[in-house]
Amino acid sequence: MNINPTVSEWLNLIARWVHVFAGIMWVGTTYYFTWLDARLTEEEKAVANVKSVDPLMGWLRKPEVWMVHSGGFYVVEKIKAVDEKGKLVDLTSHPLHWFRWEAATTWLSGFALLIILYYLGGGALVDRDVSEISIGAAVGVGIGALVFGWLIYDLLVISPLGRNEKLFAVVAYLLVVGAAFGLTRVLSGRAVYIHLGAVFGTIMAANVWMRILPAQKKMIAAIKAGQKPDDALSAQAKLRSKQNTFMAVPVVLLMISNHYGGNTTGGYDWIHLAVLVPLGWLAAKFIRRA
Repeated sequence: MNINPTVSEWLNLIARWVHVFAGIMWVGTTYYFTWLDARLTEEEKAVANVKSVDPLMGWLRKPEVWMVHSGGFYVVEKIKAVDEKGKLVDLTSHPLHWFRWEAATTWLSGFALLIILYYLGGGALVDRDVSEISIGAAVGVGIGALVFGWLIYDLLVISPLGRNEKLFAVVAYLLVVGAAFGLTRVLSGRAVYIHLGAVFGTIMAANVWMRILPAQKKMIAAIKAGQKPDDALSAQAKLRSKQNTFMAVPVVLLMISNHYGGNTTGGYDWIHLAVLVPLGWLAAKFIRRA
């Protein structure tokens, strides 16, 4: 299917504008809360040390982070669902702010770009020097990669393997390299990059909407019912959020990959991805500790 070039350009511009800005908001929020959680964890340890030396001073000091921005001073405190006295947190006194539409907007606009740039016409999707696959079949491969990428990832996380982060990372890396190699056999070099990025983005967005938010809603429902929320729900949400921060850096690389000249094409794109993706994970590890 072909559309008017002028219409295509405008759709491309608008979708890309929305996609990039929503991505900035999503990744920025994700890393801000990652940084905030790390600082608050340090404060909790510091308070615990004070309590061990001087219980009175320990009880007076709260684990909180002080910040300054745009001429204002801010104090952020992390509140547990159940305090040390067994009292549930009060969720009715103040409005609860959610962070979810950034992920949905980023994914929807990204999928729109995938359709506009790769699926309509298919000229950028298939390289006849690589494969004689039909456009329809190539589109099926692309969408199938998104669906099965999420399903395989999710099954691995909820399996016993998901409890061993290092082993999970090794298996995930091998699967990423395998997927990259397989896609280079049927799609163009640029399409491989953008589809692998779309797989990561789909996993990240699905983590937010299908795992993190439902877990948080169950915790809130339990608190409002006067029950202690399941600690496993909190751990699940935190693990998925942590994994999203590691995927975010490679995703940005893969998002912008179609803007360079495609010099890696020729069937060896999977080798470059095998190097660049773990470099992104390593960068994310340093960013998380900053």
